[in-house]
Amino acid sequence: MATKIINKTVAEFSLRITRCFFIPSKTIQTNSAVFQERLETSITNVEEQLPTTIRPPLPIIYSRKLAFPPKFKAPRQVWVSNMDTVEEEKLGLIDLHPEVFAERPRVDIIHENVRWQQLYRHVSYANTKVRYEVRGGGKKPRPQKGSGRSRHGSIRSPIWKGGGIVHGPRSPTPYFYMLGFNTRLNGLRSTLSAKLAQDDLHVVDSLDIPTDDPSYLESLVEERGWGPAVLFVDDNDIMPLNITAASDARGHYNLMPVYGLNVYSMLKHHTLVLTLAALERLEERLLFHLNRNDAASAGQKYRLDSV
Repeated sequence: MATKIINKTVAEFSLRITRCFFIPSKTIQTNSAVFQERLETSITNVEEQLPTTIRPPLPIIYSRKLAFPPKFKAPRQVWVSNMDTVEEEKLGLIDLHPEVFAERPRVDIIHENVRWQQLYRHVSYANTKVRYEVRGGGKKPRPQKGSGRSRHGSIRSPIWKGGGIVHGPRSPTPYFYMLGFNTRLNGLRSTLSAKLAQDDLHVVDSLDIPTDDPSYLESLVEERGWGPAVLFVDDNDIMPLNITAASDARGHYNLMPVYGLNVYSMLKHHTLVLTLAALERLEERLLFHLNRNDAASAGQKYRLDSV
């Protein structure tokens, strides 16, 4: 009797398990089609939500190896942005050497550089005539003796009205002089530091823009608040074609190679835009001259022409 009860219980339990796991084939096919439809819908929605990128995003730059690592100053950081879209896209952060971009701005040194740059290309053409250049005066105005008047040999003497001028300006008069090397070097450091402190120094990955239309460059500058006058600096004097054509129609957008960067041009423009390659080259040269051991002997041949 007990055996029959056990067998009946096991059979009923097995039947219940079989009913739980048994699914008709029609139901399986229907659920599979619904699942496939939902999966395709989800994939389509995800693809629509993903942003379309023209170029692959650059990796975020947290730090870079600085030459002559500073001992007592922390590196400064600046955003690296793009130029291929009007809207600014932050591509990463890059470290700047504090001895180049975080110096205390010396206004007196900046003024010396600006004054030097204004004077070394200035030539005065003011001119006066000395006594031998004035017309006339070849005859002695009166006898040497007997008239009771003063003695004169020419009416074009400087003491006569209409005569020659003594110690007057003679043209051309150049005002060129050579400013000291360290003053020029520290002028660049002070100006770069002031630009960075005022948020007027920006770094871009390159100067490539998608079109040569000047309105695109104007929209880009206006969108990013770079001011009416912008100086773009690259490491080479052969600039990309599009930005060369776009800036050529606007006199307040100028291109300059890094070897021509100077204090006067940086102060003349509201915003300074450096490429990554120009930043590397500029920092490399300034740090080399700041830390070279043969600076005195290398500048010896220029000492007579400097002040």
